[in-house]
Amino acid sequence: MFAAIVSLSLLGTLLGLILGIAARVFAVEADPLVDDIESMLPGSNCGQCGQPGCAGAARAIAERSIPVTCCPGGGKALAVALAEKLGITLDLSGVVDEGPKIALVSEEICIGCRRCLKTCPTDAIVGAAKQIHSVIREACTGCGNCVERCPTEAMTMQPAPVTLQHWVWPKPAAAISA
Repeated sequence: MFAAIVSLSLLGTLLGLILGIAARVFAVEADPLVDDIESMLPGSNCGQCGQPGCAGAARAIAERSIPVTCCPGGGKALAVALAEKLGITLDLSGVVDEGPKIALVSEEICIGCRRCLKTCPTDAIVGAAKQIHSVIREACTGCGNCVERCPTEAMTMQPAPVTLQHWVWPKPAAAISA
């Protein structure tokens, strides 16, 4: 019994050392610019930009193959920050910032086909076959994939409601001089 414990311990130590050395020898250096851009993106991996997630979008933005205005979830603020990071000029005339939106199900029209469930990248839609579906507000990223797939147009995008968790104190009005 003692010999088995010692031999397994030595084997585990030896294999651990081999893996540690191999990790250092075969390490791949990541581009720090891509990491910085990926940290700036929302991280919802919704695919609205046409890339396979935020990591792919960060790589494409760093290579300058897609514009910095590609992320609708980030809006104008993200586009400006990315342009500053990359040191490029930016034209915001084509960017529409409608604010955060979430999906909403019209219960009268929903037939329970489950097509929206399959396209939701964050699993924000709950429901079963031939049952009315519902959207979990906190999980919805507002990507709009479900709206495109709904055959009955029961899914719509609505502005995110103001709740206590998301409420922001409004800026004070300018003082009126008499």
